[in-house]
Amino acid sequence: MIDGLVSEVMIDSWMAVWFAYAAAAIGSLLCLRNANGARLISSALGVVAGLLQVWSSATVLLDGNTISWSTPSYVPLLEISFRLDPLAAVFLLALGVVGVAVSLYSFGYLAGSQDSRPGVIGFFLNLEMLSLSLVFTASNAVFFLIAWEVMALAAYSLVSFEHRKEETRDAGLLFFVMSHVGTGCLILGFLVLHTLTGSFKFSSFHGISQPLQYATLFVLFLVGFGVKAGIVPLHIWLPAAHPVAPSNVSALMSGIVVKTGIYGLMRVCFEFLGTPPLWAAMLVLAVGICSGLLGVLYALIETDLKRLLAYSTIENVGIIFIGFGASLIFNSLSRPTLAALALVAALAHIVNHALFKTLLFLAAGSVLHGTGTRAMERMGGLLRVMPATAALFLVGSIAISGLPPLNGFVSEWFTYQALLAGYGSTDSLIRLVFPVAGSLLALTGALAAATFVKAFGISFLALPRSPEAEHAHESHWTMLAGMGVPAVGCLVLGLCSTWLLPALDTVTQQLLSVRPSSSLTAFGGLVLSSGTVRGGTISISVIAGLLIFLSAAAVLLTRKGLRSSVCRSGPTWDCGLPGLTAENEYTATAFSKPLRMIFAALYQPKREIQAEFDVSPYYPKSIVFESEVEQTFESRIYVPFKDKILERAGRLRAIQAGSIHAYLAYIFITLVILLLFAVRS
Repeated sequence: MIDGLVSEVMIDSWMAVWFAYAAAAIGSLLCLRNANGARLISSALGVVAGLLQVWSSATVLLDGNTISWSTPSYVPLLEISFRLDPLAAVFLLALGVVGVAVSLYSFGYLAGSQDSRPGVIGFFLNLEMLSLSLVFTASNAVFFLIAWEVMALAAYSLVSFEHRKEETRDAGLLFFVMSHVGTGCLILGFLVLHTLTGSFKFSSFHGISQPLQYATLFVLFLVGFGVKAGIVPLHIWLPAAHPVAPSNVSALMSGIVVKTGIYGLMRVCFEFLGTPPLWAAMLVLAVGICSGLLGVLYALIETDLKRLLAYSTIENVGIIFIGFGASLIFNSLSRPTLAALALVAALAHIVNHALFKTLLFLAAGSVLHGTGTRAMERMGGLLRVMPATAALFLVGSIAISGLPPLNGFVSEWFTYQALLAGYGSTDSLIRLVFPVAGSLLALTGALAAATFVKAFGISFLALPRSPEAEHAHESHWTMLAGMGVPAVGCLVLGLCSTWLLPALDTVTQQLLSVRPSSSLTAFGGLVLSSGTVRGGTISISVIAGLLIFLSAAAVLLTRKGLRSSVCRSGPTWDCGLPGLTAENEYTATAFSKPLRMIFAALYQPKREIQAEFDVSPYYPKSIVFESEVEQTFESRIYVPFKDKILERAGRLRAIQAGSIHAYLAYIFITLVILLLFAVRS
């Protein structure tokens, strides 16, 4: 009786969540001519829906219960059925927190004239969050695909919001095409599953044992969900779409939308297809390594702040896939404890990335709002005029760099521990995969730290490089509050990770029948442990305490020294020049130059220097330097592929004779072929 009552309460709470999102979307649309009303309705109801979602998903995650319910659709093959289990609850919890942050932020971000059309963006933003909730809870393939398509179309509308710009139209078209290529693969995959099981219910998709069937389904779902996740080489839409989309949209897409691909693959690999063969698990790990390393290498050379964050998303998806792939390998080798450790690392990084990437995109939007530019070469000195945004961006930079005591360190540390444990507990040549993956992950982490040293230093420190940076202004308090939500989350999930880990036990119990949290903490929850005999241990709280102590000691000693000494102030040493100016500063391009030379085989850099002389070639009047890096995947794979398709498509114009008689003949021949095929089958 009590369980039934709890289920009814949970179902009612989710109905309330969906009603709030729907009401926010419809209310925003009804207030097209009232900008302030649209902003208020969209933000207020979005916050309410997000808070309800956080409570509901956290309850399911802690209890470990699975709640299922359905509604009649009266449409053949379509069953509107839902299932809320611990795996879905992890993603829904992240969506709830990100939804609260984005909704708060949007109130100030969308402030302006009627031309900003907050009603339109509020409608599609809340429709996107509603469809995301349905994607994570759908338990019927047809209903899932409908929710998936609504999510894709809403995201396309948001990416193309500023459609008057050619760059935006091109990015929207690329996102639309890539999304529907992925959707086509998903439709084929679910049709194959329906053929094998005779049902579209998720509960009927279990244990595909025939190797050819498994390989076909695995590849279809890897491509279909991989497009949305942004794995290499299916990632090209991310660096195109994120910079042109409104910053609150970029935060939602990077924080949650890309996670739908990871959710789908986890659901497929752990539930639909059963225990994976070793080659499939190794492929997931390899995809993760390539995505992580290539993503951060391209992020490092970017001078566009939002495009840098987009490439960083590819990197972090790669880190998640490394943990996910390691878990599949251990599962294939019948080592459930290690599989659970790697899965905990992947799940923790899913939540952590949702928080710090949302924070960074919102902070980048604040910078764009205050300066009007995304180019880091035109920023500088923003710490003085935008101190709150700078502090929040710094929090996100520390977290994404995997530094203690923030949350990014915890999930990356568990990923390292899983890879190290894999070397000591596996046989034959397979064990060599883990140290290779660990070393490349370490390289990825080091390059990520360098990337965000550049992003923060070039953007916020030194002198302003342009009038826009010099006259920048701080953002509205609701934007700062929206950024504060994920910033607090980064701190809490870092310092309190040992107490929050048991919440993931319900997921590992569901997927692997293991509850590892008791072995992942020690000394009353003060220490993180790898759970293995030779694994490492670390205490985030002790590190945080030492940082506070050393910082306080440094401040006290400095003050004491200043009191007992005579202070003299003078001009900064400027190497004999008349005075330091913005032209003397390090640029984003110069910062990445050494690594651009090291990885020249990947970047294929091109540069051109043009000098104008007045009297002598030794005294140039002006020097113009242009540098360009080749987008390898676009120029070597996608552009030639597109050209070949257009070339072949052009040949089909010959059958467009303009004659109705010819078209009727085509139809007649097609019908004859279909009838012959039907008779033979």
